[in-house]
Amino acid sequence: MSLTPAATGWELGPVSFLGEPVTMLLPDRRDESLYAVLTLGHFGTKLQRSTDVGATWTELTAPVYPEDARLPPGHVQTTERPASLMEIWSLEAGGPDQPGRLWAGTIPGGLFRSDDGGQSWTFMRSLWDRAERQKWMGGGKDEPGIHSITVDPRDSRRVTIGISCGGVWQTQDDGETWENVGYGLRAEYLPPELANDLIAQDPHRLVACPAAPDRMWIQHHNGIFRSDNAGRDWVEIENVLPSPFGFAVAVHPQRPDTAWFVPAADDSCRVPTDGRFVVTKTTDGKTFAALDGGLPASQCYDIVYRHALDVDSSGEMLVLATTTGNVWASRNGGDAWTEVSHRLPPVYCVRFGT
Repeated sequence: MSLTPAATGWELGPVSFLGEPVTMLLPDRRDESLYAVLTLGHFGTKLQRSTDVGATWTELTAPVYPEDARLPPGHVQTTERPASLMEIWSLEAGGPDQPGRLWAGTIPGGLFRSDDGGQSWTFMRSLWDRAERQKWMGGGKDEPGIHSITVDPRDSRRVTIGISCGGVWQTQDDGETWENVGYGLRAEYLPPELANDLIAQDPHRLVACPAAPDRMWIQHHNGIFRSDNAGRDWVEIENVLPSPFGFAVAVHPQRPDTAWFVPAADDSCRVPTDGRFVVTKTTDGKTFAALDGGLPASQCYDIVYRHALDVDSSGEMLVLATTTGNVWASRNGGDAWTEVSHRLPPVYCVRFGT
C-alpha cells in the first residue's frame, strides 16, 4: 500500500497484492523501478517489479539455491540438508555506476547478486563457502538470515552486510572476497569469554549514513552500537532509556550523528516498556531523547520490525509501522507523530520512494 503526504494530513493510496504478505520493498532511484517481495508460505517467495509506480507488476525470477548448497546441522534439524530459499530478507540496489545491479540477502543465509534488474541471479559462493558459515545460527527466524545490505556510495564495490546470527561481513571487491568485521560488538547472551566473538554477533539492523558512509549504526540484539570507520570497529552506546533493545534503526541522510530507534522492553518482553510507545533519537551520536508526541502513552504493545522504520531524503519526514498494523508519520524529525492508520495487517517493511 502506498502512503502520500497531503496538505490535510496523509493519504493511503492504491493497494497491490491484496491479502498477500509483502515482506520487502525496494524503490530503485536509478530508474524509478519498484520491487516487491511476497512471502507466501508453501507457495514460496515471489519477486515482482513495477515500472509505473505500482500500477502494474511483472513477476521476476526469485533467487534459487544451487543443488549442492547444504545447510549444516543446527538446533532445528540435526542432520545436514539441502538449502532452499525461505525468504528474501533484504533487497538493495547497487551503485549508480552499476545499472541493473541488485543485492538480495536471504534466509537461510545466502547472498545473491543480479546484474539485470532481477531477471537472473548469481549465488555468492565466496560468502557461502566460508568456513565460518558453519557457525552461523538462527535467531527468531530459526535459520541465519542476511537482513542488512549497505553499498558504499563512494565505491560500489564495497558492500557491508549484517547477519542474524553471523555478525558483520564486508567485501571490498564486489563480492569476490569477504572479511568478518565488527570488532567491539558484544553478545551478552554468550559466556563472557565468547561475548566478542565476531561470528556470534546478532545485529538486528545495520545502516550507514549516505552522506558520511564511514558512520554506521547497529541496533543489536542487546544494545546500540556506532561505527566511525565503515563497520570495522564499533562502540557501544550506554545508558539508552527506556531500553537499548529493539529491531529498527534509521539514520539521517546528511547528519551522521542523528539516528532513530524504536525500543522494546527487552529480549524476554518484546513490547514497549511499561506499555509506553516511544521513538528514541540521538543528535550527537552519544545521548538519546525519548520522543512520544502523538504516540500512545500506555497500554501499547506494538513492535516495529527491523525494516519498518524509514526516513526520507530530507531527514525530516519519518514513517514507522508496527506488528499490529498501526502506522505513524512525522514531518519534523520525530518530535511529533500523526497516526495514519490502525487497521492494516502486520507491516514488515516501510520505504520512501523518490
